[in-house]
Amino acid sequence: MIEHFWLIMLGLSLLAGILSGIPVMLVLAGVPVVLAYIASGFGAFDLSFLRAYPQRAYGVMTNSLLVAVPLFVLMGVMLERSRVAERMLMQVGRVLGGTPRALALAVLLISTLIAASTGIIGATIVMLTLISLPAMRRVGVPDATASGLICASGTLGQIIPPSIVLILLGDQVSNAYLDAQQRAGNFAPDAVTVGDLFAGALVPGLLLVLLYGIYVSFRLSGIKGAPMVETEPDVSPWDVVREVLPPVLLILAVLGSILAGVATPTEAAAIGVAGTLLITAARVSATGGPDVDPDAPPQREPSTPPAPRWLRHVMSATAAVGFALVALRLTGVGRVDLSAAQVSLGAGSLLALLLTVLLVAGLLLAVVILVRAGVFGAALSQAVTTSAMIFGIILAASMLSLVFRGFEGDEWVHELLTGLPGDHTSMLIFTLLVIFAMGFVLEFVEIVFIVVPLVGPILLQDVDPVWFAVLVALNLQTSFLTPPFGFALFYYRSAAPADIATSTIYKAIVPFVLIQILTLGIVFLWPTLATWLPNVLFG
Repeated sequence: MIEHFWLIMLGLSLLAGILSGIPVMLVLAGVPVVLAYIASGFGAFDLSFLRAYPQRAYGVMTNSLLVAVPLFVLMGVMLERSRVAERMLMQVGRVLGGTPRALALAVLLISTLIAASTGIIGATIVMLTLISLPAMRRVGVPDATASGLICASGTLGQIIPPSIVLILLGDQVSNAYLDAQQRAGNFAPDAVTVGDLFAGALVPGLLLVLLYGIYVSFRLSGIKGAPMVETEPDVSPWDVVREVLPPVLLILAVLGSILAGVATPTEAAAIGVAGTLLITAARVSATGGPDVDPDAPPQREPSTPPAPRWLRHVMSATAAVGFALVALRLTGVGRVDLSAAQVSLGAGSLLALLLTVLLVAGLLLAVVILVRAGVFGAALSQAVTTSAMIFGIILAASMLSLVFRGFEGDEWVHELLTGLPGDHTSMLIFTLLVIFAMGFVLEFVEIVFIVVPLVGPILLQDVDPVWFAVLVALNLQTSFLTPPFGFALFYYRSAAPADIATSTIYKAIVPFVLIQILTLGIVFLWPTLATWLPNVLFG
């Protein structure tokens, strides 16, 4: 125990710093540096280790995969601020909201679509609370069931692709898997991509949604409830299609382009941002801004007057141009011939060039519309703030990992894992338990960049990397629901009525946490749930 004194001090200092309320980014970066200098005075740390940090930071900043993070964040923020996701929930809720069970299942269904569209937990939970909670309470859904459903549904964006968690995991698991295979003597392993993780997480994510639905149906099966009071005329099927179809097409464009091998995750994120610009601009063109909707809460500021209706048709035409470009890309018609000494532009290439010009012009017009409505600037500011927080934690965690290795912590982890009874299964179970425990006090970003680089090079010598990543992602999702620092609970508490006690919220999430653990156990016992689809798509 004495030889690990400084590692114990590092862990205790980090825990004290986090519980003190100091921003996690400063704790992860500052505590290891301070402790490293103190330990160097006792000859227990070589400060030359810190010279490697600039190269690590440069590696993070030049990682093209991580460019997808701010793009997906911007995509989600724009959909939330333009109230596209909110209107989708409202329309489907009105159609299926005749009984408590139907309305709760509608909330779950739309939450799944929102999760695949935005992935911004705070915005999703607050929106679900403001819009769906009053309706569910009005028709007779118990507060505990409604609270647990909103908190759990709001976190689906962390496991259903495209997910920021999976992007960050993809970067770390890929590096750890390469290191693990090299240690095992395999110097030419198959690369692990974010597309593999997206495909691997799709079936487990949908399984989790199915189990949520079964629980909610069973829980509300005997409740008759009160008739739902409509505040608007009857909603036609076309109204529902008009609200739901664009986000669904956006999901198919982003996720489909990755799974089909047409685009990398970063390129798919750019496609998502472009599609989001067109969808939100079309919505703003019809309403004049995000706050015109008659169901909007009274505290919202007034919006700008509606834009000319023909702009909606322009946005639709621009979206059609984008799909035409994708079709040309799939068929290979629009490729430029570079085989000869000079560039040869055929009819297909000229068509692709013309469509590209039209697409860029349409996107610029969409930006102008959103700037005029006050949506784009606010969304961009929030996206920059959120992305800066994520990258700040990544850089801080890199410093923590460096100091941890300087204290020979990686060797201690190796001895600890290899000393466990049994084979790699025991190591994996122990790792998942540690991640679950860390989820009570840390965010997913810190856990990913602290745990995976430490245990990955050891575990991934014998464990399938996609299966491992999906298990970690499912485990990390529980960190948003477990008190005391479950951020989903904080977001819900900030938007829920005061008559819903905090103790009720904490009790409400217990069944959903158990369902997540059950899903984790199912995927653990049947790895093919995570590995089947990647094998089919990518061999």
